[in-house]
Amino acid sequence: MAEIRDLALQAIKTGYLTLEAEEKLRYLMSHHYGQEDFLAFMRLQEAAMQGRVRQESRERLKRRHLSVAIASRT
Repeated sequence: MAEIRDLALQAIKTGYLTLEAEEKLRYLMSHHYGQEDFLAFMRLQEAAMQGRVRQESRERLKRRHLSVAIASRT
């Protein structure tokens, strides 16, 4: 199974966090992890907050809200 740091570094490198990787991170963060994994996760969080990493889950949520808003106007 992928380590937290591997998933975080891949997302930072590509600038995109897939839904699958986000789910894996959530699972891994709910279990025991080391300081290196924690620091990598914090770097990923910082990159996401700065807009350097896009999250598939947030993009899907925005699309869903937009669809609902458009549908309610018609």
